[in-house]
Amino acid sequence: MVTADDSSTKTHASTNTYRNTEMSSSNLGRRLVACLLNVSEAHKKDLVETVAKAAVYDLHGERREMTTVLNIFNDHDYNRSVITIVASIDTIKDAVLSACEKACGLIDMRAHTGVHPCMGSVDLVPIYPLGDDVGIDDCTKAARAVAEGLTERVQGTSVFLFGWADCPLQRGLAQRRKDMGWFKKTPDMLAIRPDVGPQPQKRYGLTGVGAGPYVMNCNVTIDTQDMALGRSIAAAIRESTPGGLPGVQVLALPHEGSVEIACNVESVQGSPPDRVAEPWPTFSIGGQPYCHIPASAITARVSELAERQGVVTKATALVGFTATECRFLAEGALLNDIAEFWKDQRRIHM
Repeated sequence: MVTADDSSTKTHASTNTYRNTEMSSSNLGRRLVACLLNVSEAHKKDLVETVAKAAVYDLHGERREMTTVLNIFNDHDYNRSVITIVASIDTIKDAVLSACEKACGLIDMRAHTGVHPCMGSVDLVPIYPLGDDVGIDDCTKAARAVAEGLTERVQGTSVFLFGWADCPLQRGLAQRRKDMGWFKKTPDMLAIRPDVGPQPQKRYGLTGVGAGPYVMNCNVTIDTQDMALGRSIAAAIRESTPGGLPGVQVLALPHEGSVEIACNVESVQGSPPDRVAEPWPTFSIGGQPYCHIPASAITARVSELAERQGVVTKATALVGFTATECRFLAEGALLNDIAEFWKDQRRIHM
């Protein structure tokens, strides 16, 4: 877990694990994409690591080419883990499908408990391009192949599509979750009409598979148990609210005796707005500029709103990396043939 203030240190510290070699997408020849795989388990660390290893090793234990796992983020209260898989666009489907198949075999939704809403053993499979050499259309094809492959490999699994993978409507994740009843305390599985696969079963639940520009995850904890206050702050910073923050989709959830403002920070096409307090992370896809609001700006806004009610902010956690950090670290991991980068990450105190 990394605080917002540590995010720049994180990237620079990582260079200590690599040889002094100039790295670029051109000399590596890698068309990299990321999958932030969300699975509904965090209490069993070995189980989650087994899922991660399935992405980077085949059934014979052989290293899967052009693939690394950068990060595993576990949240015990949520009982949810996010596994950051990076691979070339040519290998991402096999890596992700292997991890999904392993997760479905090990995680039974009939026994799942946690405060974070979820619907599937594999709850979310978003695929993002990490540079100009891969288009969102490429990720869309990969995502749809994963959706079809999962329902074929694991009989009884079901999928809904979101983002660019939801052709031709391209409905966002928040909208598709609402369509599927994800926000309900007890979703009605019999009422769900998945896009791929059969009617959802309680054993595996329902999996969301999608593609689009990179989404960063940022969680801000405020020192209160007042969920009404948390929900009011979440509503105020949500992108759809007048005066809300660009690209921010947000929930307020109870977390470790406090309230967490859990944000999905979607990338916004175009350049950062003028006169921002600090630089916004930027990147390019297909020659088009994208950016997203930094975690520190989200923290500052949450702190401002909380302090009006006499509540302080306790911490900010980044669940993984920015798009630029993700690509940089993946290039280094692949150049140095590091499959289980999350272990190196721990060693260098990230």
